[in-house]
Amino acid sequence: MRYDVVIVGGGSAGCTLAARLSEDPDRSVLLLEAGPDYTGLEHLPDELKLGYRQEATDIDSPFNWAYRGQGTPEQKVPMQVARGKVIGGSGSVNGQVFLRGVPEDYDNWAAEGNDEWSFVKLLPFFRKLETDLDVRDDFHGTDGPIPVWRLPREEFLPVNEAFHQASVAAGFPEDPDMNNPDSTGTGALPMNNPGGIRMSASLAYLDPNRHRLNLSIKADVLVHRVVFDGGRAVGVEVESGGEKFTVEGSEIILCAGGIASPQLLLLSGVGPATHLSDLAIPVVKDLPGVGQNLRDHPLINIELEPRTGVKLATVEPRIQSGLRYTAQGSKTRNDIQVFPSSFTGLRAGDPLQGRSPDRPQGMRITCILKLADSAGELTLNSADPDRPPRLEYRYFETEWDRQRMRDAIRLSLKFLEHPAFGPLVERRLSPAGEDLATDAALDAWMRQNVATTQHTSGTCKMGPDSDPMAVVDQYCRVRGLQGLRVVDLSICPNVVRANTNATAIVIAERAAGWIS
Repeated sequence: MRYDVVIVGGGSAGCTLAARLSEDPDRSVLLLEAGPDYTGLEHLPDELKLGYRQEATDIDSPFNWAYRGQGTPEQKVPMQVARGKVIGGSGSVNGQVFLRGVPEDYDNWAAEGNDEWSFVKLLPFFRKLETDLDVRDDFHGTDGPIPVWRLPREEFLPVNEAFHQASVAAGFPEDPDMNNPDSTGTGALPMNNPGGIRMSASLAYLDPNRHRLNLSIKADVLVHRVVFDGGRAVGVEVESGGEKFTVEGSEIILCAGGIASPQLLLLSGVGPATHLSDLAIPVVKDLPGVGQNLRDHPLINIELEPRTGVKLATVEPRIQSGLRYTAQGSKTRNDIQVFPSSFTGLRAGDPLQGRSPDRPQGMRITCILKLADSAGELTLNSADPDRPPRLEYRYFETEWDRQRMRDAIRLSLKFLEHPAFGPLVERRLSPAGEDLATDAALDAWMRQNVATTQHTSGTCKMGPDSDPMAVVDQYCRVRGLQGLRVVDLSICPNVVRANTNATAIVIAERAAGWIS
């Protein structure tokens, strides 16, 4: 059977796009997902349904692609890069922070030649995608698929309350709505898990529309490559149930995310010609930007041992509140995010009461650089679609990136001196005192201990004809080819200064109107 639209990847963007495109009953839509499908909340495994459950991102989880990435050349142990392998994608396994980027993020995209992506043009789509349960104003939606809420301060866990007091005492303003365009400061984070349910795009967008006769959803289908007839994409070669076959479509749309979308383009012969030729992949289109411009948020954890009896997160949201601020000397607003969290190591089968003795438990302060100078690279290890790509993030390559992260760590350590932390923290586990002795020592510790915030973006960046590294135009069409688009976080020229789930959904909302 031939479909009008074949969408590859049932994650946040793919589910959103499938729901919107299938609103037209005359358009046939096929959604392909490599992982399993679950039809409705009652069929979801608890580790996907319950927001406090995190084991779906364990390295041996069936719902995790479990990539590995090299954060820095000095890093001895590669970073774990968790990506959702299930309907709903990473939005089915994430931490549920539903934070928009700052307006300047999108205005910067527009200034680079993508004028359809300014914040003013995106705002109606941000409003369209959400129902904000707390805020009613011109910046927030009231009848969209994704419910958004904030934990009241009186329900903060002790570490969150102590952090809030310490950050206010340090002079940072209280921030009641982090999705306001002028937001900065400390407060509750917007989340998409009311009632403790992780409201993925699969639950919010796809499930209410599964009854549509023109919408087909096929799970456990691995796409090997896009099939071309000359310069036009005409289908995808897939594997399912041990069989390989081709699915035809008038329009092929990659929604596989910042890692799998560029990987699939490369496997299909679309990318840097030299790299493809080295792997004996026939070149369909020489696009040097595919897999380049890998953008993400480097993350450093300050690990703490809690005092006996301190309440840690069990069924409560693990991430509740945080601080966004502008680094000293920075011209980019809110380029640092810091947040506290606690954890008991609760996993499938663990009792809700008490703490599991064989699981780690503790508290931490997490420091995130939200607009790094450094950019990395994604390349293929092999022409085999079953082999994961090589991910080199290249964090902390500039002194400016290192300086901002050092300052964020030292600021967090000052927060820990606030009296509110006294009854909570037994001792700091890391960094050690010698790691803090000099800038050079702290830099070395950071290079070894950096992690990804799982916000991979930019690897199929959009841009005008004048940008030789642009992979798609601002309407998400792959350059020099027909019938092929990319609609996901990989098209972002740079990663937004926020968690990325809301941006993944708004990209699909924005692009849906351009697909005929």
